[in-house]
Amino acid sequence: MSFEGKVIFESLSLVVVFVVFEFGDFVVGLERVFDVIRDRRARTVGLQFPDGLMRYAVPISRLVKDLSRVEVLLSGSSCFGACDVDLRLLASVDVLFHFAHAPMKRVKSLDSRVVFVEVSSSLPVLPVVKSAVGLFSGSVSRVGVVTTVQHLHTLGEVCRVLESSGFDPVVGVGDGCIAHPGQVLGCNFSAVAPDCDEYLFLGSGRFHPIGVAIARRERVVAADPYTGRAFVVDPEPFIRRRCGVVARALDAESFGIIVSSKLGQERLSLARELLGLVEEHGKRGVIMVVDVVKPDQFLGLGFDALVSTACPRIALDDIESFRVPVLTPVELEIALGLRSWEDFRLDEITCGR
Repeated sequence: MSFEGKVIFESLSLVVVFVVFEFGDFVVGLERVFDVIRDRRARTVGLQFPDGLMRYAVPISRLVKDLSRVEVLLSGSSCFGACDVDLRLLASVDVLFHFAHAPMKRVKSLDSRVVFVEVSSSLPVLPVVKSAVGLFSGSVSRVGVVTTVQHLHTLGEVCRVLESSGFDPVVGVGDGCIAHPGQVLGCNFSAVAPDCDEYLFLGSGRFHPIGVAIARRERVVAADPYTGRAFVVDPEPFIRRRCGVVARALDAESFGIIVSSKLGQERLSLARELLGLVEEHGKRGVIMVVDVVKPDQFLGLGFDALVSTACPRIALDDIESFRVPVLTPVELEIALGLRSWEDFRLDEITCGR
């Protein structure tokens, strides 16, 4: 870890000229944190980090405390994204800095005391992007480009590489829940530009590029800066697994419909619609409101299946932990015969729903 910066103190005012904190493969500019503390005359501030960055939370907390002379309260709760603001901590501080995520419309309208501090990856991306270029089909012209928030600052150079290789890169603009062009979330693919021949996803893991492939029904090449590997995404094994989950729920008579109390995930109106569909088909349903969804919360309740209106990844990533099938809203409609598999798509949390 390293700290670079210049700090000037004048009386009790803190003037930060330039502050950069580098930890692991990530870089965060802390000047905004100090500017907000100074401008709002904050005395008590909260810091919230996603689980993957919690190991750096203590040194950053100490840095903020030492340089700004404020009381710092560190959130010890899990953080799953911009949708998951620590409201209890917010009630005890003048300002809450939420690290590593870009704001969602559902959350940024919550309270001006919530300030999002985006974190950028310091990993080079050009080598893996150049590897990805060779994986596009020969007839491809328009290439849609998407990434996650930590690589957004590289989109310009990524597009230049594509242009120099004869492609026409397209960066889409998402709905009101998306803070930046070209940004995708695990629950929102609205920034995936339509009418492209193929797509390039820059980032780690397979979930996001699979989501892009399902959202646009086109070929997707993924470029992972962390592994240095580029590969073509195949969504079919994922879809087959989800087909198996739906098949297990076809004979279900009772459904637990999960609603999250987290501000950016709460979709009670959708849950009520789904309950109506369940009951219209002669089945039973109960809406359950929870904060963090855990498998043991549903043991002994007698549900044949669960339907999650909370984070869409709960049904997709944690399925092995549940004793009963967990469906997304789209999959419930398939199970009830209201939608065909040709209409299958991932559940998305949009600003309207």
